[in-house]
Amino acid sequence: MTQAQFQEIASTIPLAPGIYKYFDAGDTLLYVGKAKSLRKRIGSYFSKTFTSYKTHELVQRIARIEFTIVDSEQDAFLLENALIKQYQPRFNIELKDDKSYPFIVIKKEPFPRIFLTRRKINDGSEYLGPFTSVGKVRELIDFIRRNIPLRTCKLNLSEANIKKGKFKVCLEYHLGNCKGPCEGLQTAEDYQQDLQQIRNLLKGNLQPVIARFKQEMQQEAAHMHFEKASLIHKKIEHLEQYSARSVIVSSHLSMLDVFSILKDGDIAYVNYLMVQHGTIVQTHTIPVETHLDEEPDEVLAFAAMQLRETFNSQSIEIVAPFALPDIPKDILVTIPKAGDKKKLLDLSLKNVNYFKEEIRRKKTLHLENKTDEEKNQVLLQLQADLQLQELPMHIECFDNSNFQGAFPVSAMVCFKAGVASKKDYRHFNVKTVEGINDFATMKEVVFRRYKRLRDEGSALPQLVIIDGGKGQLGAAMESIHELGLNGRMTLVGLAKNEEEIFFPGDSESVRLPYNGESLKLIRRIRDEVHRFGISFHRNQRSRGTFRNELEEIPGIGKATVDLLLKRFRSVKNVKMLTEGEIAEVVGAAKAKLVRAHFHTA
Repeated sequence: MTQAQFQEIASTIPLAPGIYKYFDAGDTLLYVGKAKSLRKRIGSYFSKTFTSYKTHELVQRIARIEFTIVDSEQDAFLLENALIKQYQPRFNIELKDDKSYPFIVIKKEPFPRIFLTRRKINDGSEYLGPFTSVGKVRELIDFIRRNIPLRTCKLNLSEANIKKGKFKVCLEYHLGNCKGPCEGLQTAEDYQQDLQQIRNLLKGNLQPVIARFKQEMQQEAAHMHFEKASLIHKKIEHLEQYSARSVIVSSHLSMLDVFSILKDGDIAYVNYLMVQHGTIVQTHTIPVETHLDEEPDEVLAFAAMQLRETFNSQSIEIVAPFALPDIPKDILVTIPKAGDKKKLLDLSLKNVNYFKEEIRRKKTLHLENKTDEEKNQVLLQLQADLQLQELPMHIECFDNSNFQGAFPVSAMVCFKAGVASKKDYRHFNVKTVEGINDFATMKEVVFRRYKRLRDEGSALPQLVIIDGGKGQLGAAMESIHELGLNGRMTLVGLAKNEEEIFFPGDSESVRLPYNGESLKLIRRIRDEVHRFGISFHRNQRSRGTFRNELEEIPGIGKATVDLLLKRFRSVKNVKMLTEGEIAEVVGAAKAKLVRAHFHTA
């Protein structure tokens, strides 16, 4: 849409607050925005020269404009958030967070069970959360079950079924993990009180929980039930220790949402701390993709409202580093200068900085996210560090893998222009080597790989990395000599622990700069060949591909074979043992079978 075209419709757009929607010629929604004055805000897109290419591109695509009038700026803000979340227009701010978060559900049923779920369904049950960590949820449920006895069975504990005496208490009751509602030994009212304690615990409000346990302890002690009183006292200590492990900010703070932001080009990082009863109960950081040069306060306001909705925040106060536009009037925005709230804000900033640095660090280990020029610079650096004759545009790396000293396999990964070329990955089942012999295995797989490339006339790599020391490198070079490929490519050995580079025939190793780009690339290649080799080995084991002589012995199962190989490393070593030595590991009866098999073989 041009400025002239907009002027034709400008008078039809009201000056009232509201939201506006831009559509392209194909009637695809491009952008949703809010405005204090719709006509002025929309007109600003057609009356100025944009420095941002993305904004210019948006304006060029606009074919149709829709708008909705609302009562206030706050209403416009809320409606804008809802529409962006629903339609996700390509030019709007985008929260790069597609995870499904776990909840703790209190099931709608007599004597409700509690358990972890990722599916929030409209069945009348109560869902607590969501939580950012499945591990944290499991830890919470385990903590709850050790301190607040609730049923875990799936019985239909209706009042009629209990009165008919259909059920009997199980082991959980005798262990003290359940109060036996199935036999009517616990009332529904008492059970609900326990559920309320769980709600308090999940909100970080431990004082009512501890107070109730203290009351129960005093009652048990008054009735001379000192053993029960002692058990309750241990639970109180457990709760107090749990409270001490939680991130306590200040006991006089109640419910707060703390947000901070760090902008880096088109990506902003937003951290969220949920504080309840002075305890940080949630912490989460997300990347936010911006498109139209939005200001940090606008991005943070948008992200804050989305995160509050995602995590069901009921807080009426937000702590932020600056004022946030158009936040609903019933929410207080605090910009602290000192005190506990300032400490919280500093903690949030520390988290968002750490998150950004982790993203940066991971990207430096992966050339996939670099430009062609950056990739080339890393390869040039590697060429200089290793004094290679050619730029290593094609790199291959080999690694041997075995399981408990048995079942050898090998893997090879290929990197082209510094990026993993997965279609060229290869794995090898060792054919000519018996037992575990890393040197002979390496010689075999290197020979097989480069004989095929030579015979097919395929391009050879400029650099081959052998993941191992001088022995494996020497074995690989034997194959290169036999194939007549000397001088056609450079082979180096990578010491597994020290990250030293060995060249054939050299007594001294080469150490690359620890944080240099060359070593980061080599680490990336080494980690990838480990991952690929281990996954191949795991798949082979799960399919039952590997079998050895021990598994052929009648009466000897896989578990026994694993024990023997773990202890003695190979079938060859087992053959040399006495019956007594085998019996120390698997018992006399199985030792007799193993020894008899090899003795008569």
